[in-house]
Amino acid sequence: MFKVLDRYIIKKFLGTYVFAIILVLAIVVMFDVNEKLDAFMKAPLKATIFDYYVNFIPYFANQFAPLFTFIAVIFFTSKLAAHSEIVAILSTGMSFRRLLRPYMVSAAVIAALTFFLTSYVIPPANVKRIDYTNQYVKNKRVDYGANIMLMVAPGEIAYINRYDNITKIGAKFSLEKFDDNKKLVSRLTAQSIKWDTLYNWTVRDYVIRDFKGNREYITRGTSLDTIIPFEPRDFLISANDHEKMKTSELKEYVERQRERGVANIQAFEIEYHRRYAMTAAAFILTVIGMSLSSRKARGGMGLNIGIGLVLSFSYILFMTITQTFAQSDLTSPMLAMWIPNIIYAVIALVLYLKAAR
Repeated sequence: MFKVLDRYIIKKFLGTYVFAIILVLAIVVMFDVNEKLDAFMKAPLKATIFDYYVNFIPYFANQFAPLFTFIAVIFFTSKLAAHSEIVAILSTGMSFRRLLRPYMVSAAVIAALTFFLTSYVIPPANVKRIDYTNQYVKNKRVDYGANIMLMVAPGEIAYINRYDNITKIGAKFSLEKFDDNKKLVSRLTAQSIKWDTLYNWTVRDYVIRDFKGNREYITRGTSLDTIIPFEPRDFLISANDHEKMKTSELKEYVERQRERGVANIQAFEIEYHRRYAMTAAAFILTVIGMSLSSRKARGGMGLNIGIGLVLSFSYILFMTITQTFAQSDLTSPMLAMWIPNIIYAVIALVLYLKAAR
């Protein structure tokens, strides 16, 4: 059962959180407009508003959710401490642990909302935002590939000499199938291959060689519609592709690519584990912020806010640094994303024990 005090703290926490988001986003949007003004002048106003900013604002807000959470906790808790409200609350016999409860409830609301947005809402929105930036700001899309080789299924190796994602056509295609003893049993070669939808491909000017014992059977043709279990996004990987996938899609994609022996999937693994780590960060940073600002400081509210900003930015910076460890194969993506949480969880515990005395 929530008491009046619990509802009061939750209302203040979430209200300050929303206020911090609006305040910071107003500044960010202003700088973003100034930076991309030349590109915006070329693009239709409707596309800029609805394809870019309508999707950019929730994306940015969610990316820096730990920062906004920390700022919210520091700001309104320091204000309570400055007005001696926390002293009055604790003097009634309420423990520091009990006082932390509404904070953790608020953190749970933010964490759940963050994870839901990151997993299901923002990825589809990122498709429009990234397409807009590729078209009007800077094109980071990968539309061409050369010497592509990957395992499309167990015992099946595909090779494409060149692939153009604009025309959806690849040149000099081959598909080799091996049995359990690694013996070649079939080989399809084609002058070109065209992608239709999902796993549907059309091969042209093809030759199929089937090997059965000591005999070889050859089939030729000009066009053949076939299903091959791979698609262009499996080998044409752009810088922001991982941001377009829902969490379930990310997991499936990483597992499938790992089975195929694809090497450059660190960004997808990092993004998958980052979403869970960022969700847990809401609780950790809430404890740190509450423990730091629950006592009246000599420097006033400004000192607490300054300390909070340093810690929150250092958390984001630390997470960025550990990402490079995963990208360089110095550590696993999961460990890289959870190292900051582990370290800051220890900091949170120390500060909590000190504040609870």
